[in-house]
Amino acid sequence: MEAFLIPTAAVALAEIGDKTQLLTLILAARFNAARSIILGILIATLVNHGLSVLLGQWLVDFIPEGWITWIVAGSFLAVGLWLLIPDKDDEESSRFDRYGPFLATLVLFFLAEIGDKTQVATVILAGQYESALLVTLGTTAGMMLANVPVIYLGRKAMDFVPLAYVRYAACALFLLMAIATAFL
Repeated sequence: MEAFLIPTAAVALAEIGDKTQLLTLILAARFNAARSIILGILIATLVNHGLSVLLGQWLVDFIPEGWITWIVAGSFLAVGLWLLIPDKDDEESSRFDRYGPFLATLVLFFLAEIGDKTQVATVILAGQYESALLVTLGTTAGMMLANVPVIYLGRKAMDFVPLAYVRYAACALFLLMAIATAFL
């Protein structure tokens, strides 16, 4: 049971104030589809953390360290630029809308988790516990504990803060992380 509870607590705490929580807030504000967003986060996290548990340390042995840095930086850049896509009037379908809340959440959340501190924690926790399944389920549970409340409570906060400001701030954060990853 420790292989489930420790990863749950570690990821839930590490996720507080993380970029994926900001991404969750943006998605909740943009789409009025809590269940689709939750399902997107759940599947993205299961896949991302599952791969981290099963393949994380193996990949580090085979991919040159310099490439990993650029792959992570590129993923931050891609998410940041996607956030800059301006929304159109409600009458027109924006580029973001055509993907729908589930697919947009699934792709953006998966990309945002690449190289994230919770993904790194997942790789480390996998080395401490024998059960890949329990670690994956634990880290995923921690992610859900930290993000599901943001979907429901964050939407109310967005009534007071324009989405454009949040989108620009999120883009800036992702771009800074891309630069920091690539050059620091």
